[in-house]
Amino acid sequence: MTAGVVGAGLMGAEIALVFALSGHHVALHDRSDEALDRALVRLRGVLDKSVARGAHVADLAEAALARIAPVTSINAMRDCVIVTEAVYESLEAKADVLRALDKICEASCIFATNTSTLPISTLAAVLTPDRRARFIGTHYFSPVSRMQLVEVISGFATDPAIADEVTALMRDIGKQPVRVRDVAGFAVNRMLHALLIEAVKLVEEGVATPADLDTACRLGLGHPIGPFAMMDIVTSDLCLQVQEILQDAYGERFRPPALLKQRVAAGLGGGRSRPGWIDKQPKHEGSAG
Repeated sequence: MTAGVVGAGLMGAEIALVFALSGHHVALHDRSDEALDRALVRLRGVLDKSVARGAHVADLAEAALARIAPVTSINAMRDCVIVTEAVYESLEAKADVLRALDKICEASCIFATNTSTLPISTLAAVLTPDRRARFIGTHYFSPVSRMQLVEVISGFATDPAIADEVTALMRDIGKQPVRVRDVAGFAVNRMLHALLIEAVKLVEEGVATPADLDTACRLGLGHPIGPFAMMDIVTSDLCLQVQEILQDAYGERFRPPALLKQRVAAGLGGGRSRPGWIDKQPKHEGSAG
Protein backbone atom coordinates (compact mmCIF):
# COMPACT_ATOMS: atom_id res chain seq x y z
CA MET A 1 0.00 0.00 0.00
CA THR A 2 1.15 3.54 -0.70
CA ALA A 3 0.20 6.11 1.92
CA GLY A 4 0.53 9.87 1.67
CA VAL A 5 1.21 12.44 4.36
CA VAL A 6 0.85 16.17 3.70
CA GLY A 7 2.92 18.22 6.12
CA ALA A 8 6.45 17.19 7.13
CA GLY A 9 6.48 18.86 10.53
CA LEU A 10 6.90 17.18 13.90
CA MET A 11 3.66 15.19 13.60
CA GLY A 12 3.49 14.55 9.87
CA ALA A 13 7.03 13.23 9.56
CA GLU A 14 6.53 10.71 12.35
CA ILE A 15 3.16 9.63 10.96
CA ALA A 16 5.02 8.85 7.74
CA LEU A 17 7.61 6.95 9.76
CA VAL A 18 5.12 4.64 11.49
CA PHE A 19 3.56 3.74 8.14
CA ALA A 20 7.02 3.07 6.69
CA LEU A 21 8.08 0.96 9.68
CA SER A 22 5.00 -1.17 9.02
CA GLY A 23 6.18 -1.89 5.48
CA HIS A 24 4.17 0.72 3.56
CA HIS A 25 5.60 3.07 0.97
CA VAL A 26 4.94 6.69 1.90
CA ALA A 27 4.90 9.94 -0.06
CA LEU A 28 5.78 12.71 2.43
CA HIS A 29 4.85 16.17 1.13
CA ASP A 30 5.94 19.63 2.12
CA ARG A 31 6.31 22.88 0.21
CA SER A 32 10.11 23.00 0.17
CA ASP A 33 13.04 20.64 -0.14
CA GLU A 34 14.53 22.28 2.96
CA ALA A 35 11.52 21.32 5.09
CA LEU A 36 11.68 17.76 3.79
CA ASP A 37 15.42 17.53 4.44
CA ARG A 38 14.87 18.67 8.04
CA ALA A 39 12.13 16.08 8.46
CA LEU A 40 14.32 13.23 7.25
CA VAL A 41 17.17 14.31 9.53
CA ARG A 42 14.73 14.30 12.48
CA LEU A 43 13.45 10.85 11.55
CA ARG A 44 16.95 9.44 11.39
CA GLY A 45 17.53 10.87 14.86
CA VAL A 46 14.32 9.28 16.11
CA LEU A 47 15.44 5.89 14.84
CA ASP A 48 18.93 6.31 16.25
CA LYS A 49 17.53 7.03 19.71
CA SER A 50 14.68 4.53 19.83
CA VAL A 51 16.14 1.29 18.47
CA ALA A 52 19.00 -0.90 19.63
CA ARG A 53 21.64 -0.54 16.97
CA GLY A 54 22.14 -4.18 16.22
CA ALA A 55 22.86 -4.94 12.59
CA HIS A 56 19.43 -6.44 11.91
CA VAL A 57 17.51 -3.60 13.60
CA ALA A 58 19.67 -1.02 11.86
CA ASP A 59 18.85 -2.61 8.52
CA LEU A 60 15.12 -2.41 9.30
CA ALA A 61 15.47 1.28 10.16
CA GLU A 62 17.31 2.02 6.92
CA ALA A 63 14.67 0.10 4.97
CA ALA A 64 11.92 2.15 6.59
CA LEU A 65 13.60 5.43 5.68
CA ALA A 66 14.06 4.17 2.13
CA ARG A 67 10.30 3.67 1.86
CA ILE A 68 9.66 7.39 2.53
CA ALA A 69 9.70 9.46 -0.65
CA PRO A 70 9.97 13.23 0.02
CA VAL A 71 7.91 15.22 -2.51
CA THR A 72 7.13 18.90 -3.06
CA SER A 73 4.28 18.36 -5.52
CA ILE A 74 0.85 17.55 -4.15
CA ASN A 75 0.26 15.59 -7.35
CA ALA A 76 2.41 12.81 -5.85
CA MET A 77 -0.63 11.93 -3.70
CA ARG A 78 -2.63 10.95 -6.79
CA ASP A 79 -2.22 7.17 -6.43
CA CYS A 80 -2.21 6.86 -2.63
CA VAL A 81 -4.66 4.53 -0.89
CA ILE A 82 -4.87 6.83 2.15
CA VAL A 83 -3.63 10.40 2.59
CA THR A 84 -3.21 11.97 6.02
CA GLU A 85 -3.38 15.75 6.25
CA ALA A 86 -1.01 16.91 9.00
CA VAL A 87 -0.50 20.61 8.43
CA TYR A 88 -0.81 23.57 10.80
CA GLU A 89 -3.85 23.55 13.11
CA SER A 90 -5.79 26.09 11.09
CA LEU A 91 -9.15 25.58 9.41
CA GLU A 92 -8.03 27.63 6.41
CA ALA A 93 -4.71 25.79 5.97
CA LYS A 94 -6.31 22.37 6.30
CA ALA A 95 -9.17 23.32 3.98
CA ASP A 96 -6.71 24.39 1.28
CA VAL A 97 -4.92 21.04 1.46
CA LEU A 98 -8.13 19.02 1.42
CA ARG A 99 -9.51 20.90 -1.58
CA ALA A 100 -6.26 20.29 -3.48
CA LEU A 101 -6.33 16.58 -2.64
CA ASP A 102 -9.99 16.34 -3.59
CA LYS A 103 -9.14 17.45 -7.12
CA ILE A 104 -6.35 14.95 -7.78
CA CYS A 105 -6.86 11.77 -5.73
CA GLU A 106 -8.75 8.71 -6.88
CA ALA A 107 -12.35 8.41 -5.71
CA SER A 108 -11.35 5.32 -3.69
CA CYS A 109 -8.70 7.20 -1.68
CA ILE A 110 -9.35 7.64 2.05
CA PHE A 111 -8.66 11.10 3.45
CA ALA A 112 -7.63 11.36 7.10
CA THR A 113 -6.90 14.49 9.11
CA ASN A 114 -4.61 14.70 12.12
CA THR A 115 -6.45 17.72 13.52
CA SER A 116 -6.35 17.81 17.31
CA THR A 117 -9.34 20.10 17.86
CA LEU A 118 -11.31 20.97 14.71
CA PRO A 119 -14.55 19.00 14.19
CA ILE A 120 -14.28 16.44 11.39
CA SER A 121 -17.64 17.39 9.92
CA THR A 122 -16.54 21.03 9.67
CA LEU A 123 -13.48 20.00 7.66
CA ALA A 124 -15.54 17.56 5.59
CA ALA A 125 -17.71 20.44 4.40
CA VAL A 126 -14.89 21.70 2.15
CA LEU A 127 -14.86 18.41 0.23
CA THR A 128 -17.15 17.43 -2.60
CA PRO A 129 -20.20 15.52 -1.30
CA ASP A 130 -19.12 12.15 -2.72
CA ARG A 131 -15.74 12.39 -0.97
CA ARG A 132 -17.11 13.03 2.52
CA ALA A 133 -17.99 9.38 3.15
CA ARG A 134 -14.29 8.52 2.91
CA PHE A 135 -13.08 11.29 5.20
CA ILE A 136 -12.17 10.62 8.84
CA GLY A 137 -10.12 11.94 11.73
CA THR A 138 -7.00 10.11 12.95
CA HIS A 139 -5.62 12.13 15.85
CA TYR A 140 -2.13 10.89 16.72
CA PHE A 141 -0.20 11.95 19.82
CA SER A 142 3.33 13.33 20.03
CA PRO A 143 5.83 11.80 19.73
CA VAL A 144 3.99 9.63 17.21
CA SER A 145 6.81 7.09 17.05
CA ARG A 146 6.36 6.26 20.76
CA MET A 147 2.76 7.12 21.66
CA GLN A 148 0.41 4.25 20.85
CA LEU A 149 -2.91 6.06 21.07
CA VAL A 150 -4.85 7.29 18.03
CA GLU A 151 -8.32 8.81 18.33
CA VAL A 152 -10.44 7.73 15.34
CA ILE A 153 -13.25 10.21 14.71
CA SER A 154 -16.06 9.85 12.20
CA GLY A 155 -17.84 12.88 10.80
CA PHE A 156 -21.55 13.04 10.09
CA ALA A 157 -21.03 11.66 6.58
CA THR A 158 -18.24 9.13 7.27
CA ASP A 159 -19.14 5.65 6.01
CA PRO A 160 -19.08 3.22 8.99
CA ALA A 161 -17.19 0.73 6.80
CA ILE A 162 -14.45 3.32 6.30
CA ALA A 163 -14.27 3.88 10.06
CA ASP A 164 -13.85 0.14 10.56
CA GLU A 165 -11.19 -0.04 7.83
CA VAL A 166 -9.19 2.85 9.28
CA THR A 167 -9.47 1.46 12.82
CA ALA A 168 -8.03 -1.85 11.58
CA LEU A 169 -5.28 0.01 9.70
CA MET A 170 -4.27 1.86 12.87
CA ARG A 171 -3.82 -1.49 14.61
CA ASP A 172 -1.80 -2.77 11.64
CA ILE A 173 0.70 0.10 11.99
CA GLY A 174 1.12 -0.60 15.69
CA LYS A 175 -1.30 1.90 17.20
CA GLN A 176 -4.14 1.49 19.69
CA PRO A 177 -7.22 3.19 18.23
CA VAL A 178 -10.12 4.48 20.29
CA ARG A 179 -13.34 5.60 18.63
CA VAL A 180 -14.46 9.10 19.67
CA ARG A 181 -17.50 11.17 18.75
CA ASP A 182 -16.96 14.24 16.58
CA VAL A 183 -16.83 17.21 18.95
CA ALA A 184 -14.33 20.08 19.18
CA GLY A 185 -11.19 18.84 20.93
CA PHE A 186 -12.49 15.25 20.83
CA ALA A 187 -11.84 13.47 24.17
CA VAL A 188 -8.17 13.51 25.12
CA ASN A 189 -7.48 17.18 24.39
CA ARG A 190 -10.46 18.27 26.45
CA MET A 191 -9.08 16.38 29.44
CA LEU A 192 -5.48 17.42 28.75
CA HIS A 193 -6.11 21.13 28.39
CA ALA A 194 -8.27 21.29 31.49
CA LEU A 195 -5.14 19.99 33.28
CA LEU A 196 -2.76 22.38 31.47
CA ILE A 197 -4.92 25.41 32.22
CA GLU A 198 -5.09 24.56 35.94
CA ALA A 199 -1.34 23.87 36.03
CA VAL A 200 -0.55 27.32 34.62
CA LYS A 201 -2.98 28.91 37.09
CA LEU A 202 -1.12 27.23 39.96
CA VAL A 203 2.08 28.89 38.73
CA GLU A 204 0.29 32.25 38.34
CA GLU A 205 -0.87 31.99 41.94
CA GLY A 206 2.60 31.10 43.23
CA VAL A 207 1.46 27.73 44.53
CA ALA A 208 4.37 25.79 43.00
CA THR A 209 7.00 26.02 40.27
CA PRO A 210 6.63 24.39 36.85
CA ALA A 211 9.40 21.91 37.68
CA ASP A 212 7.79 20.92 40.99
CA LEU A 213 4.36 20.55 39.39
CA ASP A 214 5.89 18.28 36.74
CA THR A 215 7.40 16.17 39.52
CA ALA A 216 4.04 16.06 41.30
CA CYS A 217 2.24 14.83 38.18
CA ARG A 218 4.84 12.18 37.45
CA LEU A 219 5.16 10.84 40.97
CA GLY A 220 1.69 11.58 42.34
CA LEU A 221 -0.51 10.93 39.30
CA GLY A 222 1.65 8.44 37.42
CA HIS A 223 1.98 10.61 34.31
CA PRO A 224 5.02 9.77 32.14
CA ILE A 225 5.71 13.47 31.61
CA GLY A 226 4.64 16.60 33.47
CA PRO A 227 2.38 19.29 31.97
CA PHE A 228 5.12 21.91 31.58
CA ALA A 229 7.60 19.51 30.00
CA MET A 230 4.83 18.51 27.62
CA MET A 231 4.09 22.13 26.72
CA ASP A 232 7.80 22.67 26.06
CA ILE A 233 7.78 19.75 23.59
CA VAL A 234 4.58 20.58 21.67
CA THR A 235 5.09 24.36 22.23
CA SER A 236 3.02 26.72 24.31
CA ASP A 237 2.03 28.43 21.07
CA LEU A 238 0.12 25.34 19.96
CA CYS A 239 -1.40 24.90 23.43
CA LEU A 240 -2.65 28.49 23.34
CA GLN A 241 -4.12 27.97 19.90
CA VAL A 242 -5.92 24.79 21.01
CA GLN A 243 -7.30 26.46 24.13
CA GLU A 244 -8.64 29.35 22.08
CA ILE A 245 -10.49 26.86 19.85
CA LEU A 246 -11.84 25.06 22.92
CA GLN A 247 -12.90 28.34 24.53
CA ASP A 248 -14.79 29.24 21.37
CA ALA A 249 -16.56 25.86 21.51
CA TYR A 250 -17.16 25.46 25.25
CA GLY A 251 -16.83 28.84 26.88
CA GLU A 252 -14.98 30.17 29.91
CA ARG A 253 -13.78 26.85 31.33
CA PHE A 254 -11.17 26.71 28.56
CA ARG A 255 -10.09 30.37 28.63
CA PRO A 256 -6.27 30.39 28.25
CA PRO A 257 -4.50 31.74 31.35
CA ALA A 258 -2.97 35.22 31.06
CA LEU A 259 0.50 33.85 31.91
CA LEU A 260 0.37 31.43 28.98
CA LYS A 261 -0.52 34.28 26.61
CA GLN A 262 2.27 36.46 28.01
CA ARG A 263 4.90 33.77 27.61
CA VAL A 264 3.90 33.01 24.03
CA ALA A 265 3.98 36.72 23.18
CA ALA A 266 7.45 36.94 24.77
CA GLY A 267 8.81 34.11 22.62
CA LEU A 268 9.02 31.62 25.50
CA GLY A 269 7.00 28.93 23.78
CA GLY A 270 9.54 26.10 23.91
CA GLY A 271 10.14 23.74 21.03
CA ARG A 272 13.52 22.95 19.53
CA SER A 273 15.00 26.45 19.49
CA ARG A 274 13.34 28.57 22.21
CA PRO A 275 13.32 28.55 26.01
CA GLY A 276 10.20 27.17 27.61
CA TRP A 277 8.75 26.61 31.07
CA ILE A 278 11.49 24.34 32.38
CA ASP A 279 14.53 25.72 30.57
CA LYS A 280 16.07 28.86 32.03
CA GLN A 281 13.68 29.01 34.98
CA PRO A 282 14.85 31.25 37.83
CA LYS A 283 16.05 29.30 40.84
CA HIS A 284 14.48 29.54 44.30
CA GLU A 285 16.23 31.94 46.60
CA GLY A 286 18.80 30.09 48.63
CA SER A 287 18.84 27.07 46.35
CA ALA A 288 22.15 25.35 45.75
CA GLY A 289 23.83 24.79 42.40
